[in-house]
Amino acid sequence: MPVAFARAWAARDADALAALFAEDADFVNVVGLWWHDRAAIRAAHHYGLTTFFRDSRLRVGRVKTRDLGGRAAVVQARMHLSGQLAPDGSKAGPRTTLFLFVMERRTDGWICVAAQNGEVIAGAETHLSGPQGTTPQDYR
Repeated sequence: MPVAFARAWAARDADALAALFAEDADFVNVVGLWWHDRAAIRAAHHYGLTTFFRDSRLRVGRVKTRDLGGRAAVVQARMHLSGQLAPDGSKAGPRTTLFLFVMERRTDGWICVAAQNGEVIAGAETHLSGPQGTTPQDYR
């Protein structure tokens, strides 16, 4: 799943990316936007892949798969993103996220029924909300 997701991302193919998901799949992105079906997942990714992610590269890092009895699996993957555009059109710095894909085996193969993408922030344990917004925080 992570490799297929990255391949569709590299091709800027929102249809191929959405086809990895069940019709009623859920997808939560790094800021908590929650899409509730394949059409919404496709629309959100089409928008991103044709605007601020249009020059980006997504590389798959470490992948861990947990088989849940042959009918389901949980797949976790570190993903490394570079080339995102900032609002002013400049190149943003690289980011690392941790994807969690919940996969279901169906008669025609594996499909993703839920995905969540979380930002990895080195040196932080949590987020802290304050008057200036939300910032990464380390209590150690």
